[in-house]
Amino acid sequence: MAAILPDLATQVLVPAAAVVGIAFAVVQWVLVSKVKMTAERRGGEGSPGAAAGKDGGAASEYLIEEEEGLNEHNVVEKCSEIQHAISEGATSFLFTEYKYVGLFMGIFAVLIFLFLGSVEGFSTKSQPCHYSKDRMCKPALANAIFSTVAFVLGAVTSLVSGFLGMKIATYANARTTLEARKGVGKAFITAFRSGAVMGFLLAASGLVVLYIAINLFGIYYGDDWEGLFEAITGYGLGGSSMALFGRVGGGIYTKAADVGADLVGKVERNIPEDDPRNPAVIADNVGDNVGDIAGMGSDLFGSYAESSCAALVVASISSFGINHEFTPMLYPLLISSVGIIACLITTLFATDFFEIKAVDEIEPALKKQLIISTVVMTVGIVLVSWLGLPYSFTIFNFGAQKTVYNWQLFLCVAVGLWAGLIIGFVTEYYTSNAYSPVQDVADSCRTGAATNVIFGLALGYKSVIIPIFAIAFSIFLSFSLAAMYGVAVAALGMLSTIATGLAIDAYGPISDNAGGIAEMAGMSHRIRERTDALDAAGNTTAAIGKGFAIGSAALVSLALFGAFVSRAAISTVDVLTPKVFIGLIVGAMLPYWFSAMTMKSVGSAALKMVEEVRRQFNSIPGLMEGTTKPDYATCVKISTDASIKEMIPPGALVMLSPLIVGIFFGVETLSGLLAGALVSGVQIAISASNTGGAWDNAKKYIEAGASEHARTLGPKGSDCHKAAVIGDTIGDPLKDTSGPSLNILIKLMAVESLVFAPFFATHGGILFKWF
Repeated sequence: MAAILPDLATQVLVPAAAVVGIAFAVVQWVLVSKVKMTAERRGGEGSPGAAAGKDGGAASEYLIEEEEGLNEHNVVEKCSEIQHAISEGATSFLFTEYKYVGLFMGIFAVLIFLFLGSVEGFSTKSQPCHYSKDRMCKPALANAIFSTVAFVLGAVTSLVSGFLGMKIATYANARTTLEARKGVGKAFITAFRSGAVMGFLLAASGLVVLYIAINLFGIYYGDDWEGLFEAITGYGLGGSSMALFGRVGGGIYTKAADVGADLVGKVERNIPEDDPRNPAVIADNVGDNVGDIAGMGSDLFGSYAESSCAALVVASISSFGINHEFTPMLYPLLISSVGIIACLITTLFATDFFEIKAVDEIEPALKKQLIISTVVMTVGIVLVSWLGLPYSFTIFNFGAQKTVYNWQLFLCVAVGLWAGLIIGFVTEYYTSNAYSPVQDVADSCRTGAATNVIFGLALGYKSVIIPIFAIAFSIFLSFSLAAMYGVAVAALGMLSTIATGLAIDAYGPISDNAGGIAEMAGMSHRIRERTDALDAAGNTTAAIGKGFAIGSAALVSLALFGAFVSRAAISTVDVLTPKVFIGLIVGAMLPYWFSAMTMKSVGSAALKMVEEVRRQFNSIPGLMEGTTKPDYATCVKISTDASIKEMIPPGALVMLSPLIVGIFFGVETLSGLLAGALVSGVQIAISASNTGGAWDNAKKYIEAGASEHARTLGPKGSDCHKAAVIGDTIGDPLKDTSGPSLNILIKLMAVESLVFAPFFATHGGILFKWF
C-alpha cells in the first residue's frame, strides 16, 4: 500500500514550509528593527511641557520614560557606538576565520574527489550497485564529483548560517538594552524575536538547500537512488567540518577574552563585569557572538544535515529507495518541514499570546517553549507518519530487510523528540540557580575556590547519568523497531524543533551582550538588573541547547556509524578482535586529546590577555578613574590571532584521524575508533558543558543576591564572590570551547568515514595487508 500523500504534494510541501520559515524570520526581523537606534525628540522642542500639552496620557508616559532615561541623547548614542564596535569586531574576525577555513575547504574538496574517484580508477563506465548487484549504478567518478559538490554546498550553507546569526545578534543586542528601559517584558521579546530570526533562517535554509540538491542531483542520477543519496552525505560532511572550526575558533576567542576580563577586572581590580574601563570588555562581547552564536549556528546546522543524510542513505537501500517511492523517501525532510510550522506556532506563544511582566517569569516562559514545541511536534509527527508512509515497508538492517510499520517509525521519531526534552530539563536542573545543585556549588564558595571546583566537577559528572539513560533508551527502542533508520529518525526527532531550540539558545548571548552594553553606556542600576535577569535565564537555556546538541550528536553518529558499517561491508564489529579493540581504545582517547588541545589554547590566549589587561591598568594614567579610554583594539587582536592559530591543530586531529586509520589500518579498526570516540565523547561533552554552566550560574546567584541564602554569600567583591568568579573562569573553556566542540568531533568523524567508506573498503588497511 502506497503513502496517502501524493508525490506532487511532497514536492510542494517541503519547499513551501521552508519559504514560510524564511518569511516568518523576515517578519521577526522587521519587528526588531522597529526599535530605533537614534534618540527621538518629542513634542516640538522635546520639553516636558510640550509633551504634556498633548494630553495627560502622553505626559505620564513621558515621565516614565524620563525616569528611565529614555530621552538621554548620549545614552542612545553610546549604545549605538558600542554596538557598532562589537559588530565590526565580530565581522572582521569571521572574515579572517573564513579565509583560513575556505583554504581548508578547497583542499579537502580535492581530497574527496581524488579518493572517491580512485575507487574504480576514475572510470566513467556504469558499475553494479553495491547493495543490489543485479542492477547497474552510476560510475564511482560521478559519486566523487557529486560528493564534492555536496560537501561544498554543506560547507557554504554552514558558514552563511553562522555569519547571518552573528549579524542578527549584533543588530539586536543594543536594541534589547534600549527596550529594557521600558520593562523586562519588552527587552525579552526583542531578544527572543532576534533569536527566532536566526532559528528559522537556519532551519529553513538547511532544509531548502538539501531539497534543491536532491532534486538537482536526481536529474543526473535518475533511478540510481543508492548513488544519489550516497553522494548527498557530502552535504553533512561539509556542514560539520565548518562547524568544527567555527566552534573551536569562536570558543577560543570568546573564552580568552572572558577569562582575561574576569580575572583582572573582577578579582584583582574589583570593578563590575562589562565595566568600560576594562580593556578586554569589547573582545569579550565580540566573543559571545562569534562563539556562542556563529559557532552554535554552524554546529546545529551540521547536526541537522547529518541526521537527514544518515536517514536518507539508509532509506535509499530500503524498500523506499528500491521501489522509488518518493514521498516515503523524503520522510526525514517532511519531519523537518512540519518542525518549522510547529516551531512557528510555539514562537507566537512567547512573543504574542503571553506577555512577561516580571523577572521571575522569564525562565518559565523559555521552558514553556520547549514543552509546547515538543507537544505540537508530536501531533505533527503523527500526521507525517500517517500521510507520508505506507502502512508497512522494509528497512535495510545489516544485509537483511526488516519489515516495519508506520506507527513504529512514529514511535522512533517521538522517542528522540521526548528524550531531547528530558535531556533539556535535566540540564536545566543541574545548571539553573533556581535549584539545589547550583545553590550547593555557590554555598561551597564559603571555604574558597578549591571546594567550589570540587563541588562543580562532582555536579558535572553526576549530570551525565539521566541524559545517558535517556539516550540509551532512545537507541534501544528505535533500533529494535526500525534498525539504524529508526536511530537516524530519532536523532531527527530530537532536532525537529531546531528553530525553537536555536531561538532559545541565541537569546542567551544577545541578552548577555545587552547587559554589557547597558554597563558600558552607564545606564541605571535598575536596567542592569533587568538585563542580568535576562542573561541568567539565557545562561541556563544555552546549557539546555548544548544538551540537545550533544544528545542528538550521539544518535546521529550512531546512525552514521551504522551506515558506514553497511557501506564498508563489515558483517560484525567484534570487540574481541585486536584490530577492532585497538581502534576502540584509541577512539576513546581522542576526546581527551582534543579537549586538552582546546583547553590549553584557551589557557595560553587568556594568559596573554591577562598580561595585556594588567599592562594597560598599570601604564595608562587615568584608566581606573575613568578619565581615559582603554586600548580595546589590542585585546581584540590578541583574541583573533590566538583563535585563528590555535583552531588548526584540533581541527586537523579530528579530520585526519579517520583518514589515517582507514587508509593504514582498515575499516574494522576505523569502526572501533568511531565507537570509542562516540562512547567517551558524549560523557565528557555533557559533564564539561554542565560543570561550566553550573559555575557560571553559581556566580550569578551570589551576584544577584535574590534570596536570603544568596545575600549571606555576597556581595560582589567578597571572598565568597571571588571564589565563585574563579570557578566561573575555569568553567568557561569547559562549557564554551571543549564541551560543545566534542559533539562535533563524534559526528564529524562518523560522517567523514561514511563519505570515504568506498575508498577505505577498496584500498584501506595498507599496514594489515603486509602482515
